[in-house]
Amino acid sequence: MLLPNDRILCYFVPNEFNMIEILGFIGAVIIGVVLGLIGGGGSILTVPIFVYILGIDPVLATAYSLFVVGSAALVGAIRNAQKRMVDFKTGIIFSIPAFTAVFLTRKFLVPAIPEHLFSVGDFEVTKSIGIMIFFALIMVIAAYFMIKGRKDTSEEEQEIEYNYPMIVVEGLVVGLLTGIVGAGGGFLIIPALVLLAKLPMKKAVATSLLIIAIKSLIGFTGDIQNFDIDWVFLLSFTGLSILGIFIGIYLNKFIDGKKLKKGFGWFVLLMGVYIVLKEIL
Repeated sequence: MLLPNDRILCYFVPNEFNMIEILGFIGAVIIGVVLGLIGGGGSILTVPIFVYILGIDPVLATAYSLFVVGSAALVGAIRNAQKRMVDFKTGIIFSIPAFTAVFLTRKFLVPAIPEHLFSVGDFEVTKSIGIMIFFALIMVIAAYFMIKGRKDTSEEEQEIEYNYPMIVVEGLVVGLLTGIVGAGGGFLIIPALVLLAKLPMKKAVATSLLIIAIKSLIGFTGDIQNFDIDWVFLLSFTGLSILGIFIGIYLNKFIDGKKLKKGFGWFVLLMGVYIVLKEIL
């Protein structure tokens, strides 16, 4: 594993060739390309790339993932806002309980999790192992929704009705999950926007990016005092992911995103199973 100072040195020393770093940054571009192609799901790869390719501690990886996911979602939200697809009032209402839960989770809950959780025989389940297994379970659930796909729903404008108690509960649950695993949680947010706020599907997808951006970036602020953030590395990785988004948007003109999404769902499912087996065995 490279220490932060070693990693920064790699960026500025031309003769330093590190295949691990190169693979990690290629992964950053791939994350963005997937986001640009299918509109979501790519961020689920961020933590595995940080942990298994770049060798970053899982807890720190979830913090870095929040920044990458939030920044990428912000780019998508701005793009959708220019097309007048974002319902800002709905986005803000959903964001408040979500970013509150993410911030509190990152600030207080994650640091409070003990390093040793429990033991099964000779096998010790540590904080890092527990987070990665929980993350893998979220990957499996996300894969299910990608493979299943969304049912066609009416795109006609309906009068927006807010089920405030359910919105608060949904926001807290999504925020808690996002805070623990560092993923966007769009597969939970989009159905909530359709069912609880009566948004048309296209507006729900567009508005979900605004919610993901707000809750992820605000949640990340809860980590700033808990970790020594390697900003050079993080901004470089994030910049490449955003570049990948624009590549994916361009490729979207030639590739069927719906078919690709199912294939990517199967890949995410296999990744989730791999993580569980790797951490346990």
